[in-house]
Parts: sequence; C-alpha cells; structure tokens
Amino acid sequence: MTKLSVNINKIATLRNSRGGDVPNVLQVAKDIESFGAEGITVHPRPDERHIRYQDVRDLSPQVTTEFNIEGNPIKQFVDLVLENKPTQVTLVPDAEDAITSSAGWDTVKYKDFLTEVIQEFKTNGIRTSIFVDPNPKMVEAAQFTGADRVEFYTEAFAEKYSQGNKNGILPYVECAKIAQEVGLGINAGHDLSLENIKFFKDNIPGLLEVSIGHALIAESLYQGLEVVINKYLSYLK
Repeated sequence: MTKLSVNINKIATLRNSRGGDVPNVLQVAKDIESFGAEGITVHPRPDERHIRYQDVRDLSPQVTTEFNIEGNPIKQFVDLVLENKPTQVTLVPDAEDAITSSAGWDTVKYKDFLTEVIQEFKTNGIRTSIFVDPNPKMVEAAQFTGADRVEFYTEAFAEKYSQGNKNGILPYVECAKIAQEVGLGINAGHDLSLENIKFFKDNIPGLLEVSIGHALIAESLYQGLEVVINKYLSYLK
C-alpha cells in the first residue's frame, strides 16, 4: 500500500505570517496523525521562512508515524538531520532562495557528493531518498549513490494531467520500472492533489509513499483537514 506523508510547511507559513504560535505546528502534526496519515514531512530552508530548525527539533520526539525531513544537504541541514535522526531524509537540490523545489538531482554529476552524504545518514540508521526528475538515466545512476529510494518530482505529470493529457504519466511509469529493477524504492511528490492522486497511484508500480502539502492544505480550507486526509487515504488504498 502507498503511505501518505503530509508536508506541514504551509501550516508554518501561516503561523509565521502573523507571528505568535497560531496555528500550532506541533498540534497540527498530532491531529494529522490522528486523522490517519502515515507520516509527517517538513522541508526546512536556511531562511526559515516556513518550517524553522527549532520546529524540527520540537517535532522529532513527538511524531509517532514516519518523520521525513527534506532539504538541500548543506552542512546546517546535515547537522540538523543527524541531530534528530528522522525515519527518512529526502535530498532535494533546491537553491537557498527557491520559492519551491523545481528540479531533481543530476545523479551522474553529483554521484560522489551524494554518496558521501548518504553514507553518513545510513551509518546513523536513516533511510535516504533522492529527489529526481522522471529521467531514466538519473534513476539508473541513483542506485550507485547508496540511496534507498528515489522521490519522483511530479510537477510535469500534474501540469499535463490538468490539461487532460494522461500521457504525462508515461515517463514516470518507465522510471518506476527501472527503479524496481535496480532495487530502489519509489516515493513521489510535488503538485499531487485529490484531482490526480488516484490516477498517479494506480499507474505507478511499487509506489511506496507520497508527500503532499500545498494542495492538501489548500483543499482543506474548503473541506476540512480530516475529510481531505481521509479522501487521500481512500485513493491511495
């Protein structure tokens, strides 16, 4: 079955926009777990414009499902991950000033760098995943870094699906088959929503986990967080 990990960055963004502690990130994470989600994802950035490094430290002992920390493995990020030892770390090559993630790793060019970072995480018992575009060459090369999983960057699929083009799934199907052949687990995330999640899940063999934040929180403004989470869970099962 495919697990749902909820990215709570947007909850932190809302809190930060007003100051204070409303909504409370820790309480929302607890509620999300109680509604049935199987993981909590955070993506701290150096400017701490949404999830702060202290949020990660506060969440770490309280998350009872899988805890996934995403980010670019600069020293500050690596130290934070090693300090908190989440279930999974997802390596994303985003620039420090990026609004959101916009590309996957070049696993050929950065093989040595990724291998070194991943080895340190795995030595500390942390599952590792690499954010990649649906490019067969990048998926094949990911196996040589020591990563446990790849996370498919799904913006291209979501954009084409919203235009009625279901063939946008084909590169992901091809890459999923390659990942399985070389022994990599498969995660996915970015612009997945209630509109497209069932189609994506039904067509991707071996999909272990999806990480969804922006769309899920936006949908919850109309339908409520518990209702939306349970809809995702029903589509993923």
